[in-house]
Amino acid sequence: MNQTDVRLDGHPELPAEREAAVGSAGRWRRHQRGERLMVSRAEFRSYYGLPVLNPPTWQAPDIAGYLFLGGLAGASSTLAAAAELSGRTRLAAGLKAGAAGALGGSLYALIHDLGRPERFVNMLRVCKPSSPMSIGSWLLATYGPLAALAAGSQVTGWLPRLGRLGTTGAALVGPAVAAYTGALIANTAVPTWHEAYRELPAMFVGSAAASAGGLGLLVAPAAEAGPARRAAVLGAAVELTAARRMERRLGLLAEPLQTGAGGRLLRLGRALNIAGAALAVTGRRSRATGAAAGAAFLAGAVCTRFGIFTAGVDSARDPAYTVAPQRERLSARAEEATTS
Repeated sequence: MNQTDVRLDGHPELPAEREAAVGSAGRWRRHQRGERLMVSRAEFRSYYGLPVLNPPTWQAPDIAGYLFLGGLAGASSTLAAAAELSGRTRLAAGLKAGAAGALGGSLYALIHDLGRPERFVNMLRVCKPSSPMSIGSWLLATYGPLAALAAGSQVTGWLPRLGRLGTTGAALVGPAVAAYTGALIANTAVPTWHEAYRELPAMFVGSAAASAGGLGLLVAPAAEAGPARRAAVLGAAVELTAARRMERRLGLLAEPLQTGAGGRLLRLGRALNIAGAALAVTGRRSRATGAAAGAAFLAGAVCTRFGIFTAGVDSARDPAYTVAPQRERLSARAEEATTS
Protein backbone atom coordinates (compact mmCIF):
# COMPACT_ATOMS: atom_id res chain seq x y z
CA MET A 1 0.00 0.00 0.00
CA ASN A 2 1.54 3.27 -1.06
CA GLN A 3 1.08 6.68 0.45
CA THR A 4 -1.84 7.62 -1.77
CA ASP A 5 -3.79 4.60 -0.47
CA VAL A 6 -3.85 5.87 3.12
CA ARG A 7 -6.05 8.63 4.48
CA LEU A 8 -4.87 11.25 6.92
CA ASP A 9 -6.45 9.36 9.78
CA GLY A 10 -4.27 6.28 9.05
CA HIS A 11 -7.01 4.05 7.63
CA PRO A 12 -7.04 2.72 4.05
CA GLU A 13 -8.87 4.86 1.57
CA LEU A 14 -12.19 3.36 0.55
CA PRO A 15 -12.96 2.99 -3.19
CA ALA A 16 -16.04 5.17 -2.90
CA GLU A 17 -14.05 7.93 -1.25
CA ARG A 18 -11.38 7.75 -3.95
CA GLU A 19 -14.07 7.89 -6.62
CA ALA A 20 -15.61 10.91 -4.91
CA ALA A 21 -12.28 12.71 -4.80
CA VAL A 22 -11.00 11.80 -8.26
CA GLY A 23 -13.70 10.69 -10.65
CA SER A 24 -16.63 13.01 -10.10
CA ALA A 25 -15.26 15.92 -12.14
CA GLY A 26 -15.07 13.66 -15.19
CA ARG A 27 -18.62 12.48 -14.65
CA TRP A 28 -19.77 16.10 -14.35
CA ARG A 29 -18.05 16.92 -17.64
CA ARG A 30 -19.71 13.94 -19.37
CA HIS A 31 -23.04 15.03 -17.92
CA GLN A 32 -22.49 18.52 -19.33
CA ARG A 33 -21.91 16.97 -22.78
CA GLY A 34 -25.26 15.24 -22.53
CA GLU A 35 -23.98 11.69 -21.92
CA ARG A 36 -26.01 9.43 -19.68
CA LEU A 37 -24.60 8.87 -16.20
CA MET A 38 -24.18 5.16 -15.44
CA VAL A 39 -23.79 5.74 -11.70
CA SER A 40 -25.14 8.35 -9.34
CA ARG A 41 -23.06 11.43 -8.69
CA ALA A 42 -20.54 10.88 -5.91
CA GLU A 43 -20.80 12.63 -2.59
CA PHE A 44 -17.87 14.88 -1.87
CA ARG A 45 -16.30 14.44 1.54
CA SER A 46 -13.56 16.10 3.46
CA TYR A 47 -11.67 15.05 6.56
CA TYR A 48 -13.73 15.46 9.71
CA GLY A 49 -16.48 17.09 7.64
CA LEU A 50 -14.52 20.33 7.30
CA PRO A 51 -14.57 22.42 4.09
CA VAL A 52 -11.50 22.45 1.87
CA LEU A 53 -11.41 26.24 2.10
CA ASN A 54 -12.03 28.42 5.10
CA PRO A 55 -15.31 30.23 4.31
CA PRO A 56 -15.14 34.04 4.35
CA THR A 57 -15.53 35.53 7.80
CA TRP A 58 -17.25 38.61 6.37
CA GLN A 59 -20.72 39.44 7.61
CA ALA A 60 -23.45 39.82 4.99
CA PRO A 61 -24.80 43.18 6.27
CA ASP A 62 -21.32 44.68 6.06
CA ILE A 63 -19.87 43.30 2.84
CA ALA A 64 -23.03 42.71 0.82
CA GLY A 65 -24.24 46.13 1.96
CA TYR A 66 -20.89 47.61 0.96
CA LEU A 67 -21.19 46.02 -2.49
CA PHE A 68 -24.69 47.42 -3.00
CA LEU A 69 -24.12 50.91 -1.62
CA GLY A 70 -20.80 51.43 -3.41
CA GLY A 71 -22.37 50.53 -6.74
CA LEU A 72 -25.37 52.77 -6.08
CA ALA A 73 -23.10 55.71 -5.21
CA GLY A 74 -20.83 55.42 -8.25
CA ALA A 75 -23.62 55.00 -10.79
CA SER A 76 -25.70 57.78 -9.19
CA SER A 77 -22.85 60.27 -9.61
CA THR A 78 -22.54 59.47 -13.30
CA LEU A 79 -26.28 59.74 -13.83
CA ALA A 80 -26.39 62.99 -11.83
CA ALA A 81 -23.86 64.61 -14.16
CA ALA A 82 -25.90 63.56 -17.20
CA ALA A 83 -29.04 64.97 -15.60
CA GLU A 84 -27.33 68.27 -14.81
CA LEU A 85 -26.05 68.63 -18.37
CA SER A 86 -29.57 68.12 -19.71
CA GLY A 87 -31.09 70.68 -17.33
CA ARG A 88 -32.92 68.21 -15.06
CA THR A 89 -32.05 69.97 -11.83
CA ARG A 90 -34.28 68.04 -9.43
CA LEU A 91 -33.09 64.71 -10.75
CA ALA A 92 -29.46 65.83 -10.49
CA ALA A 93 -29.91 67.17 -6.96
CA GLY A 94 -31.57 63.99 -5.72
CA LEU A 95 -28.92 61.76 -7.27
CA LYS A 96 -26.04 63.80 -5.84
CA ALA A 97 -27.52 63.61 -2.36
CA GLY A 98 -28.22 59.91 -2.83
CA ALA A 99 -24.66 59.25 -4.02
CA ALA A 100 -23.17 60.99 -0.98
CA GLY A 101 -25.47 59.13 1.40
CA ALA A 102 -24.77 55.76 -0.23
CA LEU A 103 -21.04 56.45 -0.13
CA GLY A 104 -21.23 57.20 3.58
CA GLY A 105 -23.12 53.97 4.21
CA SER A 106 -20.67 52.01 2.06
CA LEU A 107 -17.65 53.36 3.95
CA TYR A 108 -19.32 52.68 7.28
CA ALA A 109 -20.01 49.06 6.28
CA LEU A 110 -16.44 48.58 5.07
CA ILE A 111 -14.85 50.11 8.16
CA HIS A 112 -17.22 48.20 10.44
CA ASP A 113 -16.06 44.97 8.81
CA LEU A 114 -12.40 45.98 9.10
CA GLY A 115 -12.92 46.62 12.79
CA ARG A 116 -10.81 49.79 13.08
CA PRO A 117 -10.96 52.90 10.86
CA GLU A 118 -7.17 53.15 10.65
CA ARG A 119 -7.06 49.90 8.70
CA PHE A 120 -8.64 51.66 5.73
CA VAL A 121 -6.08 54.47 5.99
CA ASN A 122 -3.28 51.87 6.13
CA MET A 123 -4.41 50.50 2.78
CA LEU A 124 -3.52 53.85 1.22
CA ARG A 125 0.13 53.54 2.20
CA VAL A 126 0.86 51.76 -1.09
CA CYS A 127 -0.72 51.59 -4.53
CA LYS A 128 -0.53 48.13 -6.07
CA PRO A 129 -2.09 47.96 -9.57
CA SER A 130 -2.34 44.17 -9.45
CA SER A 131 -4.46 44.27 -6.27
CA PRO A 132 -8.19 45.07 -6.64
CA MET A 133 -8.29 45.91 -2.92
CA SER A 134 -5.50 48.47 -3.27
CA ILE A 135 -6.99 50.03 -6.40
CA GLY A 136 -10.44 50.03 -4.82
CA SER A 137 -9.16 51.83 -1.74
CA TRP A 138 -7.63 54.55 -3.90
CA LEU A 139 -10.80 54.79 -5.99
CA LEU A 140 -12.87 55.36 -2.86
CA ALA A 141 -10.33 57.87 -1.51
CA THR A 142 -10.54 59.79 -4.80
CA TYR A 143 -14.26 59.47 -5.35
CA GLY A 144 -15.39 60.28 -1.82
CA PRO A 145 -14.31 63.94 -1.61
CA LEU A 146 -15.60 64.59 -5.13
CA ALA A 147 -19.03 63.16 -4.39
CA ALA A 148 -19.21 65.00 -1.07
CA LEU A 149 -18.20 68.27 -2.76
CA ALA A 150 -20.85 67.83 -5.44
CA ALA A 151 -23.60 67.09 -2.92
CA GLY A 152 -22.52 69.79 -0.46
CA SER A 153 -22.45 72.50 -3.11
CA GLN A 154 -25.84 71.38 -4.42
CA VAL A 155 -27.49 71.48 -1.00
CA THR A 156 -25.95 74.73 0.27
CA GLY A 157 -25.54 76.64 -2.97
CA TRP A 158 -21.97 77.51 -1.97
CA LEU A 159 -18.94 77.28 -4.27
CA PRO A 160 -20.87 76.41 -7.44
CA ARG A 161 -17.72 76.13 -9.57
CA LEU A 162 -16.13 73.69 -7.19
CA GLY A 163 -19.46 71.88 -7.05
CA ARG A 164 -19.45 71.47 -10.82
CA LEU A 165 -15.87 70.23 -10.65
CA GLY A 166 -16.87 67.69 -8.00
CA THR A 167 -19.85 66.59 -10.10
CA THR A 168 -17.68 66.03 -13.16
CA GLY A 169 -14.93 64.24 -11.25
CA ALA A 170 -17.36 61.96 -9.41
CA ALA A 171 -19.08 61.14 -12.71
CA LEU A 172 -15.77 60.07 -14.25
CA VAL A 173 -14.67 57.92 -11.30
CA GLY A 174 -18.15 56.58 -10.59
CA PRO A 175 -18.18 53.71 -13.14
CA ALA A 176 -14.91 52.36 -11.76
CA VAL A 177 -16.33 52.51 -8.22
CA ALA A 178 -19.38 50.57 -9.42
CA ALA A 179 -17.33 47.90 -11.21
CA TYR A 180 -14.27 47.23 -9.06
CA THR A 181 -16.12 45.29 -6.36
CA GLY A 182 -16.86 42.58 -8.91
CA ALA A 183 -13.16 42.23 -9.63
CA LEU A 184 -12.45 42.42 -5.90
CA ILE A 185 -14.48 39.37 -4.87
CA ALA A 186 -13.46 37.46 -8.02
CA ASN A 187 -9.86 37.84 -6.88
CA THR A 188 -10.54 35.64 -3.83
CA ALA A 189 -10.30 31.84 -3.62
CA VAL A 190 -14.07 31.49 -3.11
CA PRO A 191 -14.94 29.06 -5.93
CA THR A 192 -18.08 30.60 -7.44
CA TRP A 193 -16.75 34.16 -7.20
CA HIS A 194 -13.34 33.24 -8.54
CA GLU A 195 -14.63 31.41 -11.61
CA ALA A 196 -17.13 34.19 -12.39
CA TYR A 197 -14.35 36.75 -12.90
CA ARG A 198 -15.45 37.47 -16.48
CA GLU A 199 -19.07 38.35 -15.77
CA LEU A 200 -19.12 39.76 -12.23
CA PRO A 201 -17.83 43.27 -13.09
CA ALA A 202 -20.38 43.64 -15.92
CA MET A 203 -23.12 42.25 -13.70
CA PHE A 204 -22.23 44.66 -10.91
CA VAL A 205 -22.15 47.65 -13.29
CA GLY A 206 -25.56 46.70 -14.66
CA SER A 207 -26.95 46.28 -11.15
CA ALA A 208 -25.46 49.63 -10.10
CA ALA A 209 -27.00 51.40 -13.10
CA ALA A 210 -30.39 49.83 -12.36
CA SER A 211 -30.23 50.93 -8.72
CA ALA A 212 -29.16 54.48 -9.63
CA GLY A 213 -31.97 54.68 -12.16
CA GLY A 214 -34.35 53.41 -9.50
CA LEU A 215 -33.20 56.12 -7.11
CA GLY A 216 -33.74 58.71 -9.84
CA LEU A 217 -37.28 57.46 -10.42
CA LEU A 218 -37.96 57.87 -6.72
CA VAL A 219 -36.62 61.41 -6.32
CA ALA A 220 -37.50 63.09 -9.63
CA PRO A 221 -40.84 64.16 -11.09
CA ALA A 222 -42.07 62.24 -14.10
CA ALA A 223 -41.10 65.08 -16.46
CA GLU A 224 -37.42 64.76 -15.48
CA ALA A 225 -37.23 61.00 -14.99
CA GLY A 226 -36.37 60.01 -18.58
CA PRO A 227 -32.62 59.44 -18.09
CA ALA A 228 -33.23 57.55 -14.86
CA ARG A 229 -35.78 55.30 -16.55
CA ARG A 230 -33.48 54.49 -19.43
CA ALA A 231 -30.51 53.85 -17.12
CA ALA A 232 -32.56 51.52 -14.94
CA VAL A 233 -33.97 49.46 -17.80
CA LEU A 234 -30.62 49.23 -19.59
CA GLY A 235 -28.79 48.37 -16.37
CA ALA A 236 -31.30 45.63 -15.55
CA ALA A 237 -30.88 44.19 -19.05
CA VAL A 238 -27.08 44.15 -18.70
CA GLU A 239 -27.30 42.52 -15.28
CA LEU A 240 -29.71 39.81 -16.44
CA THR A 241 -27.64 39.06 -19.55
CA ALA A 242 -24.39 38.81 -17.59
CA ALA A 243 -26.04 36.62 -14.94
CA ARG A 244 -27.47 34.24 -17.54
CA ARG A 245 -24.13 33.94 -19.30
CA MET A 246 -22.34 33.39 -15.99
CA GLU A 247 -24.67 30.58 -14.95
CA ARG A 248 -24.31 28.82 -18.31
CA ARG A 249 -20.52 29.04 -18.28
CA LEU A 250 -19.86 28.01 -14.67
CA GLY A 251 -21.44 24.56 -14.86
CA LEU A 252 -21.23 22.89 -11.45
CA LEU A 253 -20.15 26.14 -9.79
CA ALA A 254 -23.43 27.75 -10.85
CA GLU A 255 -25.34 25.52 -8.41
CA PRO A 256 -24.95 27.92 -5.44
CA LEU A 257 -26.37 30.66 -7.69
CA GLN A 258 -29.46 28.58 -8.36
CA THR A 259 -30.13 26.80 -5.07
CA GLY A 260 -30.33 27.67 -1.40
CA ALA A 261 -30.67 31.17 0.00
CA GLY A 262 -28.38 32.66 -2.66
CA GLY A 263 -30.47 31.21 -5.48
CA ARG A 264 -33.70 32.46 -3.92
CA LEU A 265 -32.31 35.98 -3.53
CA LEU A 266 -31.04 36.05 -7.11
CA ARG A 267 -34.37 34.82 -8.49
CA LEU A 268 -36.19 37.46 -6.46
CA GLY A 269 -33.77 40.10 -7.75
CA ARG A 270 -34.47 39.08 -11.35
CA ALA A 271 -38.22 39.19 -10.76
CA LEU A 272 -37.99 42.65 -9.20
CA ASN A 273 -35.88 43.94 -12.11
CA ILE A 274 -38.37 42.62 -14.64
CA ALA A 275 -41.28 44.12 -12.68
CA GLY A 276 -39.44 47.43 -12.38
CA ALA A 277 -38.75 47.53 -16.11
CA ALA A 278 -42.40 46.81 -16.91
CA LEU A 279 -43.60 49.55 -14.57
CA ALA A 280 -41.02 52.03 -15.84
CA VAL A 281 -41.97 51.50 -19.48
CA THR A 282 -45.75 51.47 -19.01
CA GLY A 283 -46.01 54.23 -16.41
CA ARG A 284 -43.89 56.97 -17.90
CA ARG A 285 -46.31 59.79 -17.02
CA SER A 286 -47.24 58.62 -13.54
CA ARG A 287 -45.12 59.69 -10.60
CA ALA A 288 -46.57 56.92 -8.43
CA THR A 289 -45.86 54.22 -10.99
CA GLY A 290 -42.37 55.60 -11.51
CA ALA A 291 -41.73 55.52 -7.77
CA ALA A 292 -42.94 51.91 -7.60
CA ALA A 293 -40.59 51.02 -10.46
CA GLY A 294 -37.73 52.77 -8.68
CA ALA A 295 -38.39 50.87 -5.47
CA ALA A 296 -38.44 47.59 -7.42
CA PHE A 297 -35.10 48.35 -9.07
CA LEU A 298 -33.47 49.26 -5.76
CA ALA A 299 -34.83 46.16 -4.04
CA GLY A 300 -33.68 44.04 -6.98
CA ALA A 301 -30.14 45.40 -6.68
CA VAL A 302 -30.10 44.62 -2.95
CA CYS A 303 -31.22 41.04 -3.65
CA THR A 304 -28.58 40.65 -6.35
CA ARG A 305 -25.68 41.73 -4.14
CA PHE A 306 -26.83 39.70 -1.13
CA GLY A 307 -27.55 36.73 -3.39
CA ILE A 308 -24.06 36.80 -4.94
CA PHE A 309 -22.52 37.14 -1.48
CA THR A 310 -24.52 34.25 -0.03
CA ALA A 311 -23.87 31.98 -3.02
CA GLY A 312 -20.14 32.59 -2.77
CA VAL A 313 -20.05 31.74 0.93
CA ASP A 314 -22.05 28.56 0.28
CA SER A 315 -19.62 27.50 -2.45
CA ALA A 316 -16.68 27.86 -0.06
CA ARG A 317 -18.37 25.67 2.54
CA ASP A 318 -18.99 22.72 0.21
CA PRO A 319 -15.84 20.80 -0.81
CA ALA A 320 -17.52 19.73 -4.08
CA TYR A 321 -17.11 23.20 -5.54
CA THR A 322 -13.38 23.18 -4.78
CA VAL A 323 -12.53 19.60 -5.73
CA ALA A 324 -14.55 19.15 -8.93
CA PRO A 325 -13.16 22.16 -10.85
CA GLN A 326 -9.62 21.17 -9.87
CA ARG A 327 -10.16 17.62 -11.10
CA GLU A 328 -11.76 18.82 -14.29
CA ARG A 329 -8.81 21.08 -15.04
CA LEU A 330 -6.41 18.20 -14.41
CA SER A 331 -8.45 15.92 -16.68
CA ALA A 332 -8.52 18.56 -19.42
CA ARG A 333 -4.76 18.96 -19.24
CA ALA A 334 -4.29 15.19 -19.38
CA GLU A 335 -6.53 14.97 -22.45
CA GLU A 336 -4.58 17.78 -24.14
CA ALA A 337 -1.31 15.98 -23.38
CA THR A 338 -2.54 12.73 -24.92
CA THR A 339 -3.93 14.37 -28.06
CA SER A 340 -0.95 16.68 -28.72
